[in-house]
Amino acid sequence: MTSSTITIQEMQELLIHSVKKSTANVFSTMLGLDVEAGIAITNSGSQGPTDGVLSLIGLTGPWMGTGSISCSPQIACKISSALLLTEFGAVDEEVLDAIGEITNMVIGNVKTMLEEKVGSMGLSIPTVIFGRNFLTKCGGSNGWTVVPFQFDSETLLVQVCLIQNDAGKQGTVGRLHRSGTDHE
Repeated sequence: MTSSTITIQEMQELLIHSVKKSTANVFSTMLGLDVEAGIAITNSGSQGPTDGVLSLIGLTGPWMGTGSISCSPQIACKISSALLLTEFGAVDEEVLDAIGEITNMVIGNVKTMLEEKVGSMGLSIPTVIFGRNFLTKCGGSNGWTVVPFQFDSETLLVQVCLIQNDAGKQGTVGRLHRSGTDHE
């Protein structure tokens, strides 16, 4: 199966499988923690409003979009404590860095699994947000594939939104136009 023949439905099934496997593996091996995957859904449109910690990471290649992990501040502190072997009672810079690193590991593993079916992909550095009453929206039309995980009586969400890159398999989305000059 190549990226030109994979359907949106097949991609969603691949995403669900990859997210469940990657998340369970990262939590088990890197954190020594167990998470239980819930029933995945596809959510079109905006996510939110939401509160807590949200980490976003971009994906590009034959398919492009965004992966994210979101959780409560309490869960972010517990995950960070397990990763860094230090207790955290409140979200601070170290907690945000740790959640960004966990997102990088989980979505990075998802990317590796996707590459077996669609070809080479790139991964951006994570952006981590902590706050209240914010919305997120993926620019693609396929919607978010959302996989909830139960962890310590709370829910952690791993979400991916991908669209097929019509500009080509090299990850080129388009040209930058500035001062009348095209830059590749």
